[in-house]
Amino acid sequence: MNPFDLSGRKAFIPGGYGGIGEAIAQALAEAGAAVTAAGRSGDKAQALADKLTAAGHKAFGVAMDGQDTAHIKDAVDEAARLMGGLDILVNCIGMNREQKIADVTEETFDEIYRANLRSAMFLAQAVARHQVAAGQGGKQVHLLSVRSQLGMRGFGYSAYCATKGALVMLVKQHALELAPHGITVNGVAPTVVLTDAAEKWRSDETRWAALLARIPLGRVAQARDVAGAALFFCSPASDFVTGQTLYVDGGITASQ
Repeated sequence: MNPFDLSGRKAFIPGGYGGIGEAIAQALAEAGAAVTAAGRSGDKAQALADKLTAAGHKAFGVAMDGQDTAHIKDAVDEAARLMGGLDILVNCIGMNREQKIADVTEETFDEIYRANLRSAMFLAQAVARHQVAAGQGGKQVHLLSVRSQLGMRGFGYSAYCATKGALVMLVKQHALELAPHGITVNGVAPTVVLTDAAEKWRSDETRWAALLARIPLGRVAQARDVAGAALFFCSPASDFVTGQTLYVDGGITASQ
């Protein structure tokens, strides 16, 4: 048996057309899963689905506003309809807006909370309803960050660190509640990943050099590094692992 075989499984990937999300969608599709990518841009989600379909995979795209619970439910239901079921959730939704403590606004803090934590709660709920009803177990995976464990010196990360840290506990609680149904819940927490979103880091030579100096392996993550960890948590290889967070960080959390 191939412990990473996902043949016949159906995966829903909100945030699936971003740099990390696309790498995860491709990894799951190549492992045999049908995938549905979702995000605010239905066109971008469909473009990724078309790309995967052209490569011989089964893929779909749907529009979804992750900060709207009605949109979440509708998108999850549509994904289940398109694929004929729903076995796997990989939640790639997340955002940050840097504001130091003296400058944090209620509007920005609430926006980060809705994007990083509230959306995770109601995505997990909507997907779990399908998984529990099917009675075949399932997998739920949330993308976190090393900032779920470590603060960020010198920058305004109050909302981001608080919401990612809370998401670690949401993973643990959901793992306990869904375990009787054979559903595992885990988190993948990378350091900075080399995608378009990392340009603000790379464009600041001092900040980039300081970041690399703090990573024992001497580089930031590639999207494929995160996709590999997500594939593990989505596959039979992790059937006895739940409530855990895997730090894909080049050794940062081992050394601080």
